[in-house]
Amino acid sequence: MITTPAPSMLRALPAEHRQRLMRIAREVSIPQGTRLFEEGGKADRFWIIRTGTVELDMHVPGRPAAVIETLRHNELVGWSWLFTPHTWHLGAAATTPVRAYEFDAEAVLLMCQDDPAMGHAITRWAGDVLAHRLRSARTRLLDLYAPYGSGSYV
Repeated sequence: MITTPAPSMLRALPAEHRQRLMRIAREVSIPQGTRLFEEGGKADRFWIIRTGTVELDMHVPGRPAAVIETLRHNELVGWSWLFTPHTWHLGAAATTPVRAYEFDAEAVLLMCQDDPAMGHAITRWAGDVLAHRLRSARTRLLDLYAPYGSGSYV
């Protein structure tokens, strides 16, 4: 399955908003195999990958978790923090050692509240990422579980 990448923060946010956001970033190292979050857990942070890969997965009853998408350099890991009820809709695990920028969701939400233009830009970026992820999830699930794969539904 070939997909186009979700919009990166570098392309999606104006420079002034990117700079403000990066001021509160915390550099983290995440060991291979670490679960970043589980479906249904509290979404209180997000990451932008610097190096390494993270797989997003979805719980499927009676089957192993379905890998929905593999994220890499400059990609957003986590958007659920932005929308109520602030719980993860997917799970995520580091499949290689990962270096990333980590952001506290509450701090970012306060920045967005204080600067509506920044809030709009971040919401638009996260919404574009969300739309991309939903398309990827649909395609992946059809490939895995539909009788003839996603090609019969296009």
